[in-house]
Amino acid sequence: MGATLQEVPPLLATEQDSELARSSSRRLPACIGQGRTVRLQVIGKAEELEVPAAVLRMLVDILANIAESNAIGLMPIDVELSTQQQHPADFLGSTLRGIDFRDLLEYRKDRMGQSGAAVNALAERA
Repeated sequence: MGATLQEVPPLLATEQDSELARSSSRRLPACIGQGRTVRLQVIGKAEELEVPAAVLRMLVDILANIAESNAIGLMPIDVELSTQQQHPADFLGSTLRGIDFRDLLEYRKDRMGQSGAAVNALAERA
């Protein structure tokens, strides 16, 4: 069974949050480097944390969205969605009872690939 979805409201950024996020999203990529992990020092504490570099790359994306005043929420990829929770039917434009989010993303990726192939085929005919 997939992960459970915790009901956490999306982050709605203030103007001050957006400005701070904009600055941080521009500066953070230079700190990530090429390694698999990154060490962070917590200001005000004599403590260092080691986190996966992929997490900081995600943080850059989150900050960039906050900078644009987009609401942000996180969801595990293996969570099962019900139509009452996250509206996967709206996401796909169809009727569904429940679906794993990972499957939903894969389906969308496949459909987008098929659409691109169809457009290319039409362009070749023209």
